Amino acid sequence: MSGVASGALSRETLLNAVPNGDEPTAGTSRIGTDLVADGPRRILIVALNYAPELVGCAKYSTELAEDLVARGHTVEVVCAPPYYPQWKIGEGYSGAEWRREERNGVVLHRVPLYVPPKPTGVKRIAHLASFGLTAAPAAVAAALRFKPHLVFAVAPTLTAAAAAWMAAKASGAAGWLHIQDFEVDAAFDLGLLSNQTARSTALGIERTVLRRFDRVSSISPAMTGLLARKGVAADRIVELRNWVDVDAVSVFPSSDTAYRRELGIPADRIVALYSGNMAAKQGIEMLGEVATRLRDAGAPVTLMLCGDGPARAGLEAACAGLDNVRFLPLQPMERLPELLGTADIHLLPQRPEAADLVLPSKLTGMLASGRAVVAMAAPGTGLAHEVEGCGLAVDTTAQAMTAGILDLVADTAARQAFGMQARVRAEERWRKSEIIGAFEQTVQALRKA
Repeated sequence: MSGVASGALSRETLLNAVPNGDEPTAGTSRIGTDLVADGPRRILIVALNYAPELVGCAKYSTELAEDLVARGHTVEVVCAPPYYPQWKIGEGYSGAEWRREERNGVVLHRVPLYVPPKPTGVKRIAHLASFGLTAAPAAVAAALRFKPHLVFAVAPTLTAAAAAWMAAKASGAAGWLHIQDFEVDAAFDLGLLSNQTARSTALGIERTVLRRFDRVSSISPAMTGLLARKGVAADRIVELRNWVDVDAVSVFPSSDTAYRRELGIPADRIVALYSGNMAAKQGIEMLGEVATRLRDAGAPVTLMLCGDGPARAGLEAACAGLDNVRFLPLQPMERLPELLGTADIHLLPQRPEAADLVLPSKLTGMLASGRAVVAMAAPGTGLAHEVEGCGLAVDTTAQAMTAGILDLVADTAARQAFGMQARVRAEERWRKSEIIGAFEQTVQALRKA
């Protein structure tokens, strides 16, 4: 299987794509027998979520596109108007219009999108389908005009994959599908959908889609392993991790930050932080019980809960009356390093059904901030492996997470050692410049049909 244990695409990964292990000649890379000179590429990205959204897939799609432009490539993106995680079209945008804009050197083609204010299983399907329907003609039109070397689709949603495949075929480009999470498995395993006939049909469609692309990637070894089990040929699988700009995330002294002062948190209180999307697959609802247990234990811990999403209202209700909890809305990107640095401990809840179907993207920033992590992750899962040595992987219960927090509160030396290792782990496995740089090399090696 392609991919490497460190998480970055490597030179060895690239050479694995060369027949018989032969090394490419200087200035060229090759897949099969086609030689392609190194140089700028034209890349079309089809992705539901994009900036100015702040969390989830949008962050990585945006950073990938903008970084590739900064490296001299030409990038266009077919995407939806911003709506996530509030599930509301952003101010200044419309869910009913086609719109072209340019953002930091990237040309964006915004397409109409149906956004249900209260997403249910069926409404989510309609929501995702609406993007596929509107993205397909936009992607094909852009590809015929733009003549990209590569069409890169981001899932979720698989409807983006269908649009990207049509665009690649229409223009003769190579096609690459990148899986941020396995939405079909997650939707049924998390109980968002339940009809087993529908599940079988959806998984059949997924298998068909996966086999249509020249490259299929995902963000962790566990998830690339699932690609193989779903029938993707080993020579087409790539591990393309999410990343963090470690140079932009400073390690703050947690006892003295603007956030502590603004929220009235004394310097001698331990801050346990959750920051990110608040939705079903995060298991966010368990943090209300964690807060109650910490209060009842008399622990000197304040929970900072920062984010937005459909589960926030329920979490606020669960924490009503607790004086050891502070809520914040999503924070601007420029304040993210200090927000992360305000934590003494990062919290990463996750429902057990989501194990190895997703790898929470927020983990990268947690590690880069140089703080210990308490993650809900069963032994042997991808998340448990990533957290090992950087914090505690605990059972997927509020009781276990509370116990993990109390253990780190009581052992300052262990907490600090975990934090130091977390920063090292971010630098070694998650460095943005290295991961995107290796992706760039792989793109240059892909032939245009």
